[in-house]
Amino acid sequence: MPKMSASEHAEHLKQLKAAEYNALQQKVILSLITGAVVMVLSITTRSLLGAWVQCVLALIVLVWFGQPIFKSAVIAARYGSVNMDTLIAIGTSAAYIFSVVVLVMPTIFSRGGELPIYFDTATTIIALILLGRLLEARAKSQANDAVQKLIGLQAKTAHRLRGGDMNSIEEIPAEQIMIGDVLLVRPGEKIPTDGEVISGSSSVDESMMTGESMPVEKNIGERAIGGTVNGSGVLTIRATQIGSETVLAHIIQLVEDAQGSRAPIQRLADLIAGYFVPVVIGIAILTAAVWAFFGPTPWYIHTLVQAVAVLIIACPCALGLATPTAIMVGTGRAASRGILIRDAESLETAGSLNMIVFDKTGTVTEGKPSVVGIESVGVEENELLRLAAAVEHHSEHPLAAAVLSAATERKINFGAQVENIQATAGGGISALVEGKQIHVGSLRFIESLGIKIPAVDLKKFPAATILCVARGTEVVGFIFAADKIKSDALEAIDAVRSFGIEPVMLTGDNENAAAAIAHELGIRTWHAAQLPGDKLNFIKAQQAKGKKVGMVGDGMNDAPALTQATVGFALSTGTDIAISAGNVTLLKGDLKKVADAIAISRATIRVIKQNLFWAFFYNIIGIPVAAGILYPAFGILLSPMIASGAMAFSSISVVLNSLRLKYE
Repeated sequence: MPKMSASEHAEHLKQLKAAEYNALQQKVILSLITGAVVMVLSITTRSLLGAWVQCVLALIVLVWFGQPIFKSAVIAARYGSVNMDTLIAIGTSAAYIFSVVVLVMPTIFSRGGELPIYFDTATTIIALILLGRLLEARAKSQANDAVQKLIGLQAKTAHRLRGGDMNSIEEIPAEQIMIGDVLLVRPGEKIPTDGEVISGSSSVDESMMTGESMPVEKNIGERAIGGTVNGSGVLTIRATQIGSETVLAHIIQLVEDAQGSRAPIQRLADLIAGYFVPVVIGIAILTAAVWAFFGPTPWYIHTLVQAVAVLIIACPCALGLATPTAIMVGTGRAASRGILIRDAESLETAGSLNMIVFDKTGTVTEGKPSVVGIESVGVEENELLRLAAAVEHHSEHPLAAAVLSAATERKINFGAQVENIQATAGGGISALVEGKQIHVGSLRFIESLGIKIPAVDLKKFPAATILCVARGTEVVGFIFAADKIKSDALEAIDAVRSFGIEPVMLTGDNENAAAAIAHELGIRTWHAAQLPGDKLNFIKAQQAKGKKVGMVGDGMNDAPALTQATVGFALSTGTDIAISAGNVTLLKGDLKKVADAIAISRATIRVIKQNLFWAFFYNIIGIPVAAGILYPAFGILLSPMIASGAMAFSSISVVLNSLRLKYE
């Protein structure tokens, strides 16, 4: 069998998981339908035939649909432990077996012509539990989207030079690239693998790696990264890393490792169940023994009825609803606020974060350069901007867009006659504007033309990139372009800080730009020149210290960190890869929604704890009554039918309490 490529392997796994999800989805739908039929029959029919139909349908639900639950309970028992599945298995089995006994001996158990059967209880619990697991499976399947999209960034083909000869070019699949191959990368193409530039120069979009919108100049001897996009120049590179050794492959591996290392949150209900289940079983056994030896005749009926009443009233319907109902209402409330939460774990955990890491570019800043200052030398500012815009109008560089936007805002007409346009990759652009030679570019580019840079203060904007504008052989001014801070960034970070959460900034940008942004936002802890692996390692290090760390990002380079974080917040204005890697998506890229998500999480957790308290309080009161503790003094017995009703009342109270979240 031929070896599958990375993309083929990923697609194969995706198909397998989709098949598993579809199978579970079918089970949930059928179990809900079957449970509904049993419920209707239990309400509308009193005949023995109708009861037997319920018996058969309930058996199908327990044996087929409930098989994973019973299997989990059996495995736990083998290792001497218990969990929520144990309680579900015991409760549903008790309800079913008791109901079967009633059907077999109807004359003994019949009360006023009614049979105390609880097939509907067993089927409803199983169906609701499976529905919760379907939602969990859906969240897990979506978690793999980030890896799928990362794989899609890899170049599919490459242009290899046979023997390094420019006249002998062959197109090959990217998987066939060998170390040492000489590859031609044309304008606009993806660089097919990691390598070293051996000829040519160009600007390369490396935002997938650094998150920075500014292209990076590539000249002979510099490193090229596979998956990044070449600009307007032509590059020839020698392959230095291939396959799993490339930077992009490492990022994919980082995301996969981070996904695999995230253990699901330990549910409070599961923790309590570890103590609660043995107690319930012990009480049921003790109840049976007491009624068998000290109860009135017929002792065997009282023994069976009261022991089953204990198990039914302890069945974790309210416990099972305590968390999912609050989560459902909480996620709905979040969605109405423009916060899309992928899974219950994320909603539960967001409120307990004590550190949140913010990416810079595109997250706390606009993600594109804007003109933040102009320094003219011998000409008016508007004239300087007009000349620069006339030339940059013929460039696709992000800085050119910033210059044009600034000229447009000032309503400057830059539609002058422009001739002899010459662009230097990674340097600048020159042209004749109204018969005069105009040069616009970096300081190094202007100096390379033999033009002297005048002595002016170029440190007014430490985070800015400087564009120098020359007319003929004289510099006429400088344009400063930088990535502006978003209007809501300071308010959003202050809101996070008000929750007692420490804000941190990690960016792939340079030290000066990072320092300026951090200072303006009041962020004390920040790190510059961070690659995807650096961000991930920072979060790992903080988690190793016991901190719960959130991550807010928008770019592909943030994907490993978003996945590793306790909760990853992705901006909907960012890349699909970041959105797939995150647990929470903030619509419209609104940073203030980070604090909103935390507030909703804390409210949801508070309601969950209230639900669990009332569910267990009901059990603490109901179980002794079901066991018959009131019988000696008052002659009061709690039948399984009343126990089932009490269980339903407990569940309703939990649901109503959860619905309060809509209005908090």
